[in-house]
Amino acid sequence: MPEEILFKTEERVPRTEIADALRDAADQIESGDVTLVGDAEERTATVPERPRFEIELERLTDSETGEQRYELEYEIRWSK
Repeated sequence: MPEEILFKTEERVPRTEIADALRDAADQIESGDVTLVGDAEERTATVPERPRFEIELERLTDSETGEQRYELEYEIRWSK
């Protein structure tokens, strides 16, 4: 299935700002409509009553440098 990215933003911010953003996202998800706002774009999505929810913590190792990094992902999925 081809992937089409409808919205993406990424930046370094303090943990407190991430926590604030996640609390705001939780309120929007609970209401059913999520509005994503970036520098030059805005996208709204309606989250169904029972979507699939996945939490994943990964440790990744750079094959050249051996440097390790972690990724913590919260993912909500649904089909139309």
